[in-house]
Amino acid sequence: MSWRIALSWLAAALLAAGPARAADIDELTTAAYRNNGREVTSLLMKGVDPNGRDSQGRSPLEVAIREESPKSLQALLDYPGLNIDAANGVGETPLMLAALKGQLDWVKTLAARGAKIDKDGWTPLHYACSGPDNGIAAWLIAKGAAIDARSPNGTTPLMMAARYGPYDLAEQLLKLGADPTLRNQLGLTAADFAAAAEREKLHKLLLQRQQQGR
Repeated sequence: MSWRIALSWLAAALLAAGPARAADIDELTTAAYRNNGREVTSLLMKGVDPNGRDSQGRSPLEVAIREESPKSLQALLDYPGLNIDAANGVGETPLMLAALKGQLDWVKTLAARGAKIDKDGWTPLHYACSGPDNGIAAWLIAKGAAIDARSPNGTTPLMMAARYGPYDLAEQLLKLGADPTLRNQLGLTAADFAAAAEREKLHKLLLQRQQQGR
């Protein structure tokens, strides 16, 4: 966050100080849900902590990304004290959620703000391979994401792409070096994931690459 933005926030907060009614985190998540960036900024200036959780256990940043609310997201990202890597109750970070949505620009913005590209367990790359992708997987890998990252049950991004991602994403991961021979805790390979999704052509390709050893 630049010093100019930090100073502008300090000035705005001083102007907003006064006997105004205290707002709460639920109001902030509601504003985020409604894509009301102006209201989000107003509530932040009143002192609502964007790193808190509402009555449903959600953070405003999580809500803005899930609901694809760009105005709310930008207002939150402009706040100097935002915890960019705060995970929800199931371990999902904002970057993971943006990756799942296929929002490449948001992924880049979050990363520029310091969001971690990689993490233990399920990763942003796993999530990118489970959604529309839109170039996110390749971008994450170029930035250092582990292409064969293992989830807690041994699932790899290639396995997720084989079952849930765009058809050509699995092929792209193979070209980038993903290992089709890896198995999860159930003994399943990426080819098995493709078969479960009835992606016959992709299943044949992955099975062939698996048998070739890479």
